[in-house]
Amino acid sequence: MAKISINLATGSLQKEEIIVGIDLGTTNSLVAFIDPDKNPKVINDTGKGLLVPSIVHFNTAGETVVGHDAREFLISDPANTIFSVKRLLGRSYKDVAAHQDTFSYKIIDDDSDSLVKIQSGGRFYTPVDLSAAILKELKTRAEHALKTPVNRAVITVPAYFNDTQRQATRDAGKLAGIDVLRIVNEPTAASLAYGIGLDPLEHKTIAVYDLGGGTFDVSILAIQHGIFEVLSTHGNTFLGGDDFDRAIVHYWIEKNKIDVQALQKNSGLMQQLRLKAEEAKKALTTQNLFNETLDISSFSGLSPDESAGKIWCTINKQTFEDLIAPKVAETMLSCKQAIEDAGISVSAIDEVVLVGGSTRTPYVKAQVAAFFGKAPHDQLNPDEVVALGAAIQADILAGNRSDILLLDVTPLSLGIETMGGLMDVIIPRNAKVPTKGGRQYTTSVDGQVNMKISVYQGERDLVKENRKLAEFELKGIPAMPAGLPKVDINFLLNADGILTVQAIELRSGVKQEIDITPSYGLTDDTVEKMLVDSITHAEADVAERMRIEAKSEGEQLLYTAERFVEKNGYVLTAEEISHTKNYIQHLADALADGDKDLILKKADELNEFTRPFAERLMDIAVSQAMKGKSIE
Repeated sequence: MAKISINLATGSLQKEEIIVGIDLGTTNSLVAFIDPDKNPKVINDTGKGLLVPSIVHFNTAGETVVGHDAREFLISDPANTIFSVKRLLGRSYKDVAAHQDTFSYKIIDDDSDSLVKIQSGGRFYTPVDLSAAILKELKTRAEHALKTPVNRAVITVPAYFNDTQRQATRDAGKLAGIDVLRIVNEPTAASLAYGIGLDPLEHKTIAVYDLGGGTFDVSILAIQHGIFEVLSTHGNTFLGGDDFDRAIVHYWIEKNKIDVQALQKNSGLMQQLRLKAEEAKKALTTQNLFNETLDISSFSGLSPDESAGKIWCTINKQTFEDLIAPKVAETMLSCKQAIEDAGISVSAIDEVVLVGGSTRTPYVKAQVAAFFGKAPHDQLNPDEVVALGAAIQADILAGNRSDILLLDVTPLSLGIETMGGLMDVIIPRNAKVPTKGGRQYTTSVDGQVNMKISVYQGERDLVKENRKLAEFELKGIPAMPAGLPKVDINFLLNADGILTVQAIELRSGVKQEIDITPSYGLTDDTVEKMLVDSITHAEADVAERMRIEAKSEGEQLLYTAERFVEKNGYVLTAEEISHTKNYIQHLADALADGDKDLILKKADELNEFTRPFAERLMDIAVSQAMKGKSIE
């Protein structure tokens, strides 16, 4: 007897599964699907709302809280409440060091180019872990609302995300138990939501203006034959609607003559002011005056006139627009730069699309329309438009859109083996062909002159679980200290499925390449088994990858620290040398133990203790160089 599944949420016949579209945002995230009437729709699970705040909290019991329930801990437990994770994806500490003061939680500074880690309690998390927690919440909500398993998705990212950031997003999906069919640029998804680019005969150049809560970017896209090409992108990852709220708060502080130092001691009141400012901002999209009060009777030392026991939160539309004008002007400069970078004129833009909740502000819409000389698309909810477009892309990948030609894609990921036997993906599965990808690597040992490059195909984190395609050696690398050589490894997959792998050492020009046929000998059943295995073992694979990465970083730090003491011991006191050797031994013991969090903890302690030594060595070198020289 044949079994027929019925989706209890929609009442329709249920296919094997639904492929969803996910907008993994800096401030909020959401998930969408195609309903039985073939319309994209954002999922609202049991009245929890459409938007899931991209916030993760770790409580004292070690439990993970995500979304609305985590937001309340931003004030009460900021050190263990992580927000704006997207800004950290695929980035090193050096990338975010200048913005450290905007994060209330601890980001580990290991004085290297390795990817950032966040410390909460005694544990260390990567942005991949945290993004996976948000994706798990979205998956759970979708499954609860749709009454069906959700294992496959399209996830959107900003157009400016580099390969490392895109791979980190894929890894987060895998850790959350989601097979990420494709990573789609947010501007592309927004365009699809408005039907732009669905017609293969359409030739257009469009601008997508995306102003969210904490970030801004503008992208110029050329669309031909259903293919979206990003001509340019520009923006500011630390500019958004939050700046509008802050401008209002500062205005009220000044008008009410509030003592700023006293206010800073009352974080609860500051949060109330921010929330009230956000309320005012939203109200001024439809009205000319916002006039409310805040009770401050339980606080003291805030204002010279506390007899009334309240703060007047009053602002009119014109004042609000004057306050935000400088920030909006910054976005217009980005638009100008993006147009110049694309090598076109403003008149060449056929359509403009608005994305992000902050584009609801009438002043923003007016400035965008004035710059581009045409009214922008704003009919769809700007918070939802990216997720809706991702759902359309998911529907295309599911083969439900017979009117759209789906280009050939690579069935399994292609990559190389890195330290510890890990698979580093260069071309992800489901990438359109022809395609290309590349990463830059370096040596791990001083004086290394050869580099073995092993090419693999598959979805597992450990290469031993994947299929080896080829191996070759890049010889003749000039002998240099570890980390100094720069080796570009590029993959080019042509329309016939032939993979060309090229390795080149940039300083010397030493080059080697090989041609491979990656799909040879693979049946559909084999591919399917490899995909199923990758999902089944996702959590264990990612945990093992993180353990190996921590071990590799710890070993490298151990090697560097021992070399430093050996070569530069003269700048240290006997006590400092003794303490350093103790920290080195503790790290060595942790490496032998193999516990990821312990390794990272001991590496962080060694880093913290030895960081001043390098500065001292530099000061001595400068002093010696200047000795005997006079400055005229």
